[in-house]
Amino acid sequence: MNTIKDLIEKYKNDENKLTCAKAYVVAKKAGVEPITVGKTADEMGVRITDCGLGQFGKLDFTDNYEKEIIDELQKLADEKKRVYCKDARKLAEKYNLKKVRSAIKDNGFEVIYCELGVFKEKKRPRAYIKTKIWIENNKGELLFGKGKTEILELIQKEGSIAKAAEKMGLNYKKAWNHIKILQKNLEDELVIAQKGVKGGTTLTPKAKEYIEVYKQLESEIQEFADKRFKELYLKKLKGKK
Repeated sequence: MNTIKDLIEKYKNDENKLTCAKAYVVAKKAGVEPITVGKTADEMGVRITDCGLGQFGKLDFTDNYEKEIIDELQKLADEKKRVYCKDARKLAEKYNLKKVRSAIKDNGFEVIYCELGVFKEKKRPRAYIKTKIWIENNKGELLFGKGKTEILELIQKEGSIAKAAEKMGLNYKKAWNHIKILQKNLEDELVIAQKGVKGGTTLTPKAKEYIEVYKQLESEIQEFADKRFKELYLKKLKGKK
């Protein structure tokens, strides 16, 4: 299974840029929120461009917009004049992005929970919830976790334990020990050393299944944690003034 970075590398263009449309493709294929793709791209120095709704880059405004836009914003907003980004986007599709942005800016509305920055949110201390998931047996021995998943994925990509270890900043012996411990605790073979002139190492079908299941579990738990965090912390606690 490709990582977010792998997918960004795959879909970015020769100018080291990732179009907005491709960013959403990466998010869907990786099973993550679009904002995660935006952060990862930023860490990689990859610029996201060509957003149909202007998610990235300079924001444009205008002095001309219909009163109906303000009326609809008032219906969508809460008691603190906050509008969800997804609702503002729908309104922009109906009228015009520049007009909706201007109506929001001129009339004191605030846009919250934007995935890729379609509207500029007011600066505020940001808070995120992070989850760390690993699987143990009844003896407390590690069966699977994020680090082990990354090693196996790199072996699959590089076709070599040595190259995978180098990418992760490990020596070969330590990387191989990780794999041996996993195989022992799981009681399954995870890698196959290829014989012959080319040599190399590949993953077993079982190893690929473990990776797929772990990443699905990780994604679903993080998604649930994000949702509950917004409901309990951001809305109930941070929303109170």
